[in-house]
Amino acid sequence: MGLFLLKRILTLVATLIGASVVVFLVLEILPGDAAQMMMGPDAAPDAVRALAAKLGLDRPPLERYWHWVTGMLTGDLGNSYAYSSPVFDLIMERLSLTVPLALMAMLMTTGLALMVGIYAAARHNRLGDVGLMGLTQVGIAIPNFWFAILLILLFSVKLQWFSAGGFSGWEEGAGQALQALLLPALSLAVVQAAILARITRSAVLEVMREDFVRTARAKGLSQRATLWGHVLRNAMIPVITIMGLQSAELLAGTIVVENVFYLPGLGRLIFQSISNRDLIVVRNCVMLLATMVVIVNFVVDILYAVIDPRVKASDI
Repeated sequence: MGLFLLKRILTLVATLIGASVVVFLVLEILPGDAAQMMMGPDAAPDAVRALAAKLGLDRPPLERYWHWVTGMLTGDLGNSYAYSSPVFDLIMERLSLTVPLALMAMLMTTGLALMVGIYAAARHNRLGDVGLMGLTQVGIAIPNFWFAILLILLFSVKLQWFSAGGFSGWEEGAGQALQALLLPALSLAVVQAAILARITRSAVLEVMREDFVRTARAKGLSQRATLWGHVLRNAMIPVITIMGLQSAELLAGTIVVENVFYLPGLGRLIFQSISNRDLIVVRNCVMLLATMVVIVNFVVDILYAVIDPRVKASDI
């Protein structure tokens, strides 16, 4: 297990280094003057040069990259041009909303998908299976932002059960804060749950055709006991794979959904920073999202070995 874990940690570090290089190249080295972009096309040349010197854009690219990486490791991300405050403080403030929102959406996605997928697999080719798979097909076709608008129209405008947007903060109470995140999390979860439910159904059906399942049924185990005791664990490898990929989709989806519900999260900060040409904030936010996705996939690799020891053995 130690060698397996060491390989995964080295892969994690290498991936993060590669991601940092790509983010730096895209936002710093590509043609175009970043200071001119931030100041606008009509800015005075002296003001542009002063901003470039303030941001360190007049230094060699390799020195700028090293300064950025070491700053990330020490928590010094620089100061935002648009907000005139440390980028680290801005990100930490917004993460207190985005992380709970993404976790709520992931929990909803997993719960809905497992229930629907297992139910459909247990009733293969029956009415319940066909009906649920039809609904998941509709769910896959619905864009997150459009479903978010439908939720607002139904639960906020018509029924008036929830606020149409905004976030009062955690200091007003966890119950009120979670209520404000419920509709955004649901709008993120529906599409991903539809995809994951179909994957779960296919994985469960494939495992149910294995010889050990027929042996368990021949020994007198009921379908329910066989399904939960033998089938589900062996079907979780492809399900966890998709869950790892969906974490990136959920984080990316917050950028749109937070703007629909007017939530002051990380996604809205990225959107506003792009509009304000605040490239310092954009660079660090993109790197943070990339880091979160890489870490989630690292956790998925570890779960592979926990669920199926053959994965660990084959890797070593």
